[in-house]
Amino acid sequence: MSYRTKALLEEWVRQFRTEGHQVSGALEVIAQDGSDGSDTGLVVVRLESVANDVYMQPVAIGDPHWEITIGALEREVVLSPQELLTLNAELAITAALCTFLEHKSLEHDEQHGRTTIA
Repeated sequence: MSYRTKALLEEWVRQFRTEGHQVSGALEVIAQDGSDGSDTGLVVVRLESVANDVYMQPVAIGDPHWEITIGALEREVVLSPQELLTLNAELAITAALCTFLEHKSLEHDEQHGRTTIA
């Protein structure tokens, strides 16, 4: 499905940032080959408060819903209350981005006359 291409996801990420959302860690869209060989794109947030990455992608081909995968930690993480608040803020903006991408997917499907999975 075209709404998963790397180029379109990069545009949606730019729109998210243009709306004033600030992602403290590195944010990028990387190429990912789908199971059918198509370019599905993968959105990656590299957290600053812990050495970890968060990945966002559509749940399945034809499904506008998105899912977030938090990479496994190599070891236990000990945080101060302030560091935990910082991590919480990073995860909150990541969730907001994923919600934004889900809405953009639904909007894109409606504009192109596609029916979506509920």
